[in-house]
Amino acid sequence: SLQEMDIDRPANVSFFDFVGGVQLLRGDDTRTVMPVILIGICVSGAVGNLLVLLIFLRDFRLGHGSEVKALLASLCSTDLLILLLCAPVRAITYYKHTWTLGSFICSTTDWFQHSCVVAKTLILAVTTRAKHTSLCSPKWIHAALACIWIISMMFPIPQMLFASLVQHGQDTICVSEMPVCASDFMLVFYKIYPTACFVVPIIFTLAYYTKALHAAVNHAPCSPQHQNHAPCNPQHQSKVILVLLCVSGALGLMLLPEWGTFTWIRLGYNKPPVGLIIFAQVLLYACSSLCPVILMTMYDDVRQGLISIWLSATCRGSKQQTTSNKCPKTEGNGAEVGAKAVAIANANTVSVANEVSPQEKEEKTFPDVEHFWTGRRNTHVEEAQDPVPWEREEKMP
Repeated sequence: SLQEMDIDRPANVSFFDFVGGVQLLRGDDTRTVMPVILIGICVSGAVGNLLVLLIFLRDFRLGHGSEVKALLASLCSTDLLILLLCAPVRAITYYKHTWTLGSFICSTTDWFQHSCVVAKTLILAVTTRAKHTSLCSPKWIHAALACIWIISMMFPIPQMLFASLVQHGQDTICVSEMPVCASDFMLVFYKIYPTACFVVPIIFTLAYYTKALHAAVNHAPCSPQHQNHAPCNPQHQSKVILVLLCVSGALGLMLLPEWGTFTWIRLGYNKPPVGLIIFAQVLLYACSSLCPVILMTMYDDVRQGLISIWLSATCRGSKQQTTSNKCPKTEGNGAEVGAKAVAIANANTVSVANEVSPQEKEEKTFPDVEHFWTGRRNTHVEEAQDPVPWEREEKMP
């Protein structure tokens, strides 16, 4: 089922390769299996990258951002672009076995995918110079990302120039054909391109984080880039370095088959097996889905942010449910409702009166009682008119 139809390479081209996925496959297994695999990877990876981006956005709003988090957010955004814009093109190609998406997508799909892959590698290399504690100088991050994307879009330009639509019988296929006149220059270019955009950055990143992790585990003093800013926490720093080392290692291992088959074909050797080419493409998209899994399981800040978002979502739902359950029900006629309202108002008045201080209680006199005592305040009762003479104290002789 993974056998490709034989296509004779034109005499005036030095290499011939499919663009946007292997086409003209024999058998119907790939028509169903490959699209299902790619769609599953796309959905799971998109959800994971969106969650990580949401957590990083929440950290920046709370003032807990850092330069490493900013670069990791850029890495997740690049993975999201690969999963949403590149992988569906391959799924459609494997389902149709031919090219049905037009000349513009044929010319740009491999160029855009290579731009994203190169940007991921260079972003990880730039994280070696980023601080783990605070976002002190975001301007250099913007400048670095701008340079990375410019370089990433310039290197794969031959992928755009050599891609074209070719009619094969009744089918239309999208292929990359390099003319013989440009073969000498492109042979040199295809040796420099993978080396400069994949081999050197990955080796440098892995070596740097391996050395940094060894220094952090041995409780070595912080590097000079951390001493002038936020206080250094060796344990936290070692965990972040371990996360970045795992992400770099996973990226290098999972992109190695794609870069290997790409260079193998461009350097004019025998064409690799179709199964290896398809496996390399699946690993490329699986790598974009694996990075958020590593961050959510190993990076403490991301894991705690995920727990906080989950708890806030569940608590908000439970609060809405309890509020709806505690709403008062107005049963009965209007008179009963009015009587209840008057009783509540009287109770509030009594409670306010009970909270008055003792001095205010002595000074305050009700109007009718005050009138009663005012009329009798200076009343003189003579002894002869005393109605209770036996209570008058008798003077002893």
